[in-house]
Amino acid sequence: MRPDWNHIIRDDWSLMLDRDGVINRRIVDGYVTSWDAFEWLPGVLDALEIFSQRFRHILIVTNQQGVGKGLMSMEQLEAIHDKMCAAIEAHRGRIDGILVCPQLASEPGNYRKPNPDMAWMAREIYPDLDLSHCVMIGDGLSDMEFGRRAGTKTIFIGEENPGADDYFSSILEFANLLKQ
Repeated sequence: MRPDWNHIIRDDWSLMLDRDGVINRRIVDGYVTSWDAFEWLPGVLDALEIFSQRFRHILIVTNQQGVGKGLMSMEQLEAIHDKMCAAIEAHRGRIDGILVCPQLASEPGNYRKPNPDMAWMAREIYPDLDLSHCVMIGDGLSDMEFGRRAGTKTIFIGEENPGADDYFSSILEFANLLKQ
């Protein structure tokens, strides 16, 4: 049985989103290293407009080891994120913060998802962030594990995922549910 999200999510709830595969099309065996390679997934801008009306904080938590591999710099990644956020704002949505792990998966002590360190970092930046009143949306098993380890609700984008609290085909499907 699906959770009744309209009764669960109140004004004090926040949202964490993975980026690749949730907001933009994931490049299989590659990385979005420029704005030209960034391709919005259908309905994302409309979903973010709806989310902006329902959630206290909207954060992106993303592993970006393309930086660690030297395929792009942090400055190039930030330029992509600046353009992404400007487009979201132009569509009446918002992103309050972006937490990035640029480390390689092989680096000892890295804070890549599924490690929940980016959730702890978010809580330091936003002291009113209550992780028990937060939804993590992602398209990977590491996103779901990140959310569980951080104490959030989890939504999987794609086919049913037994490790998630719920699943939807897209973030727009979830956003439209919240609009009702």
